[in-house]
Amino acid sequence: MEIIRSNFKSNLHKVYQAIEEADFFAIDGEFSGISDGPSVTALTNGFDTPEERYQKLKKHSMDFLLFQFGLCTFKYDHTDSKYITKSFNFYVFPKPFNRSSPDVKFVCQSSSIDFLASQGFDFNKVFRNGIPYLNQEEERQLREQYDEKRLQSNGAGTLSYVSPNTSKCPVTIPEDQKKFIDQVVEKIEDLLQSEENKNLELEPCTGFQRKLIYQTLSWKYPKGIHVDTLETEKKERYIVISKVDEEERKRREQQKLAKEQEELNDAVGFSRVIHAIANSDLNEFKEMTTCVFPRLLDTKLMASTQPFKDIINNTSLAELEKRLKETPFNPPKVESAEGFPSYDTATEQLHEAGYDAYITGLCFISMANYLGSFLSPPKIHVSARSKLIEPFFNKLFLMRVMDIPYLNLEGPDLQPKRDHVLHVTFPKEWKTSDLYQLFSAFGNIQISWIDDTSAFVSLSQPEQVQIAVNTSKYAESYRIQTYADYVGKKHEEKQSKRKWTEDTWQEVERKRLNTQCISYALQNHYYHTNSLTATSTAGKRNLSPSPEEADLEARISGEISDTELEQTESCAEPLSEGRKKSKKLKRMKKDLSPAGVIPDSPAKLFEVPDTW
Repeated sequence: MEIIRSNFKSNLHKVYQAIEEADFFAIDGEFSGISDGPSVTALTNGFDTPEERYQKLKKHSMDFLLFQFGLCTFKYDHTDSKYITKSFNFYVFPKPFNRSSPDVKFVCQSSSIDFLASQGFDFNKVFRNGIPYLNQEEERQLREQYDEKRLQSNGAGTLSYVSPNTSKCPVTIPEDQKKFIDQVVEKIEDLLQSEENKNLELEPCTGFQRKLIYQTLSWKYPKGIHVDTLETEKKERYIVISKVDEEERKRREQQKLAKEQEELNDAVGFSRVIHAIANSDLNEFKEMTTCVFPRLLDTKLMASTQPFKDIINNTSLAELEKRLKETPFNPPKVESAEGFPSYDTATEQLHEAGYDAYITGLCFISMANYLGSFLSPPKIHVSARSKLIEPFFNKLFLMRVMDIPYLNLEGPDLQPKRDHVLHVTFPKEWKTSDLYQLFSAFGNIQISWIDDTSAFVSLSQPEQVQIAVNTSKYAESYRIQTYADYVGKKHEEKQSKRKWTEDTWQEVERKRLNTQCISYALQNHYYHTNSLTATSTAGKRNLSPSPEEADLEARISGEISDTELEQTESCAEPLSEGRKKSKKLKRMKKDLSPAGVIPDSPAKLFEVPDTW
């Protein structure tokens, strides 16, 4: 089902219902790009840690937009032994709904746009009809603005005339605008005198002129008129003034507030289906992901793991879907729910988000059912909640990492020994062939470039590592160290930098607070002293403190350096936003967990390996 801005609200209940009744669902997305820096291949290397890989990809991907979100829900029909599917294809675009809402800036990657265009992607549908969305912070800010407006309306009752700088006294109008405002006032006077005309539409004007109009009318006509700003099809803004009594004015005010509330809900839009994940480090990303999707399964990881690894050669989505139609797998029996369009895998609609989500679900069903063949007696249908599936949950496949197969969303990541890996630094003019020449005596090696002057080199035997390190002791053009030494040195540098930053910040903050307190006390001292001798010291100030002043400063400094300063510092060191979010998410996860429920240990029949 195609969902765009015009039919989003009318179909939202169908989306909620489909998610509520589903045994599982699959998702997919199409974005405006992948990396705004180096290509993903050049950006990453085979010995990235999960933290390094996450930070690299996050750094170069946060300014892209999600254009299309695909959702396909699957519910098993036990009577007919088939899955009933409901697929949704959402076109999304963060269109600002008014001048106070966020105006999102984003980037596009030409190769990604070219690829989507070659697949027949409809960009006009995104930009003209995309469903808007807000992240949680943007939604919070806009709702606060709305609530403030509503309170003003209920209190003062004159919201229609209020602008940020409204006053209850005559407004100072610039000389070049006086004629314009006088003409507006004259037109309003004619409107109030007329028995036929009820409304007055002013010509489109600038934002500054509209501000002057609102301020002038707020002071000059506190009652009897209603003022509103509208917009033409060409996005030109103009003012409409209506003659109203108090009851009608309040009614229109309530209508305006109701419209703004509806616009705000429209702006939240697609966020009702899923909130954007942004601005978090790796641990917060894991917590937020498991909060939104408590049981997340990556079909690529599943297909790359035993018992599938030896019988599936290609795990790309299209090839995986084809392979899972062949022996020893059995394609699942599926049927689209009434009122939902069906997909035909024979025609392949790849890179439409809804279709990709659909075949992702098919791949999962086929692999899950295959696991049932290992049971005694064998099971034809394996539920998405089966213990057989649990070893695959909440692990995300890491591409092109040699010895860490996945990102673990539920705990610490794997820590491989990498005792066969070396870190090598060398001149910028070196090439891959130079590295192979350097390690020619060590047999087969693997090289993963870090940058122009360093790389990881993987040897076939750990015993060779120390020999290689020893050969570089007297070398002038290159240096070799073990992977453990490299990681240890990086950790020391990171801790040293963090300690220096924290110590420096605390020292600066201590001095700032110290200075503030001294300044305040000195000001009080000077006030009490100089207020008695102002006539004799006017215009004369010694830049050097007197002995009394110096003594006072020393006493104040000594006094605030102990308990009071510690109390002040404790108030001046609030939790960072990231830590606040992390704690909040932990509480959310705790609240979402059923009371007294102890999770069962995962089945041991199939285990995702620590290394491959």
